[in-house]
Amino acid sequence: MSFTDQNQNLGENHSMSGRRPPELKPSTVKKIVFGVVAAIIVIYLGTTSFYTVQEQERAAILTFGKYSNETSAGLHFKWPYPIQEVITVKAELTQRIHIGYRQEGSESIPVDEEAMMITGDENIVSADAVVQWKISNIHDYLYNISDAEQFLRNAASSSIRAVIGSEKLDYAITDGKTVIQDKVREKLIELQAKYKTGIQIIDIKFQDIEPPSGQVAEAFREVTNAREEKNTKINNAAKYENDRIPKARGEAQALLENAEGQKKSRILNAEGDVAKFNAIFGEYKKNPNVTQSRLVLETLEKILPNAKIFITNSNSDTVNYLPLNELLRSGTGSTTTPPASTPPVTEAPQGGDAQ
Repeated sequence: MSFTDQNQNLGENHSMSGRRPPELKPSTVKKIVFGVVAAIIVIYLGTTSFYTVQEQERAAILTFGKYSNETSAGLHFKWPYPIQEVITVKAELTQRIHIGYRQEGSESIPVDEEAMMITGDENIVSADAVVQWKISNIHDYLYNISDAEQFLRNAASSSIRAVIGSEKLDYAITDGKTVIQDKVREKLIELQAKYKTGIQIIDIKFQDIEPPSGQVAEAFREVTNAREEKNTKINNAAKYENDRIPKARGEAQALLENAEGQKKSRILNAEGDVAKFNAIFGEYKKNPNVTQSRLVLETLEKILPNAKIFITNSNSDTVNYLPLNELLRSGTGSTTTPPASTPPVTEAPQGGDAQ
């Protein structure tokens, strides 16, 4: 076989093994392209027409770049981009910024350019604070300020410097901390309202208001401790005063009431004695001798309740014989004590009768 025949055979074999693939019809190509485009459009519409807002977020809807409305948490529908656009912000979350320091994990890093400031009496003081805030108006928050956190940091620092700059150092680091805190909060709220930032100030709390570290801080710390000790002693004295004064007033009132009771008792007793005396005096005027004798006998019975009384006339010049020992023995031997009586006596010459 010649070389030419071999080439012809190789050419025939190559043409038989490398057949061309069947060509697609133009209508089939159009269908494939249309399907791919439709799938892309559906995917695009699905991804840009539905959006989800988390629980702590709120969404602002921009229609052709202009604010139109806002939505709360949940799944929502919108027109695809670029007709409508969604911007979500953490409007339901209370946020914090630190003034004078930065919190990195559990470590606090001081920022001296924010913390150091001058008081009204030209002393240097270091003030650290925490500002709590949240978004109250999404439209103002998005369009009236460009960097909300930086604006709020500058506003808080300016408010703190303005208030502390009008107070004395001694007052700022001791009794005036709460008052200064309230003033700073009011001034910060005024700034937010003035510039319409859409930010709501919830609270501001000072962590520390103290002089720079070193001997100055130690001296002021001693002054603060002395003032606290003074306040403690004043409070203890006031507590003792509040405890003793009511007791003393109660004791005084009790004495007055007791004296008033004794006064009324003595007046009533005196009035009773007067009434008794008047009654006796009336009877005395009617029969002086009988009343006088009765009073004497009643008085003797009161002052000598268990005594045996013998009454004789002492006007006689003779001695009367009274067997007192026999009478006493007979009186003690009997079961019942006879009433006091006049014993029989002999006739007394020149004397009155025995009573």
